[in-house]
Amino acid sequence: MKSKTKLLIVLLAFLSTTWITYGHDQVPAPPQDKPILLVNGTIHTVTGATLDQGQLLFENGKITAVRQSIEPPSNCEVIDVSGKHVYPGLISAISSIGLVEINSVNATIDIGELTPFNPNLKAQVAVNPDSEIIPVTRANGVLTAHVTPSTYQGGFIAGKTAVINLDGWTTEDLTLRAPTGMAVSWPRDPRLSGFHPEDPGNDNPAKAEEAYTKKIDELSDFLEEARAFEKAKAKGKSPLNVDLRLEAMIPVLNRELPVHIFANTARQIRDAVRWAESQELRMVLMDGTDAWRVATLLQEKGIPVVIGGVNQLPSRRWESYDVRFTNAAKLHTAGVQFAIAYAGGGPVSSNERNLPYEAGKAVAHGLAPEEALKAITIYPAEILGVADRLGSLEIGKDATLIVTTGNPLDIRSNVKMAFIQGRPVDLSSRHTQLYEKYQQRYLQQ
Repeated sequence: MKSKTKLLIVLLAFLSTTWITYGHDQVPAPPQDKPILLVNGTIHTVTGATLDQGQLLFENGKITAVRQSIEPPSNCEVIDVSGKHVYPGLISAISSIGLVEINSVNATIDIGELTPFNPNLKAQVAVNPDSEIIPVTRANGVLTAHVTPSTYQGGFIAGKTAVINLDGWTTEDLTLRAPTGMAVSWPRDPRLSGFHPEDPGNDNPAKAEEAYTKKIDELSDFLEEARAFEKAKAKGKSPLNVDLRLEAMIPVLNRELPVHIFANTARQIRDAVRWAESQELRMVLMDGTDAWRVATLLQEKGIPVVIGGVNQLPSRRWESYDVRFTNAAKLHTAGVQFAIAYAGGGPVSSNERNLPYEAGKAVAHGLAPEEALKAITIYPAEILGVADRLGSLEIGKDATLIVTTGNPLDIRSNVKMAFIQGRPVDLSSRHTQLYEKYQQRYLQQ
């Protein structure tokens, strides 16, 4: 009996240590309880004019006034932001924040399932509100994330995506809108050699083509099964065994929910567009490494693109070094609606704090600065269906914004204040705590 008690104590001690390791110390802010007026700052509305020495008022979590001069209401907190810049909070349009903590520790990874078709899964349910990565990311101005479940082998439906705010006690507190899309990992291009034993790649081109076609057929068959389920349900025929997977596909078939298809090569993108059109689905292209190669097709079909990273190496040996850097500028020139994400289709949440610098890289390679800013604010908000709440500083939208020392795309700029739905956000993180800790070491010498 004593040995069992000792074992239980050891187990509880281990679990408590693990919990502390993977939980941040920042306390989520309470709801806004009084009006806040920001004065004397440069207000970057994104969709309208920039106001020098402007003012911005927000109450009950909503922006209520943006103009040159505002009369403070009673009980208003006035914050002087002289010399500072006010921007809408940045949006990470492809994110695994809260789904992945440490890539090398499987217990902290909950980005996807092993079975091929999981449309009933909800990304926001798996998010860890205590992730250490959340405060690190929001400290650099990224206040909202589009969490996307993922599969690595391709040809699978991973689940429903969601837009979350990066502050809250629970997943319900975090969730801004869900679902926002259905994540689909397009089958791997058969001309590429694979990472998985079952992927024949270049070793057997004929077999690779066959496997590629088979996976697309499996996707189509699953949709046909979902359509049959929907028709039976509409006729009042109740199936003996209700399939939650098929039930979850009904909003997709009715075009209420878009499919977010992760595809990279030009062939993958063309095939995905044809498939979505043949299935009469709304499509958003995610990742889109070769999107610039098929920009005309995307523009003609009205398919938006969320670019999965700008500051990336070329995918092919013969490509120019800047082929990924110029993707955004080429899509903009072609008239394609686009947004910029840090990186797509994998567990890279620990570096999503670098999102503004991805947009900055695009500026250095041909994209206009104002377009780059929109690519991480209003454009992702429009693509994800949350432009009524986020993406710009307009009356009626959520007071989700940042106060910075300069342009957030500039690595020299720092975020000094942040608000999510009017709540002041704690900008400390594990990074700042370690900085302060080791600063003391040198002060003691």
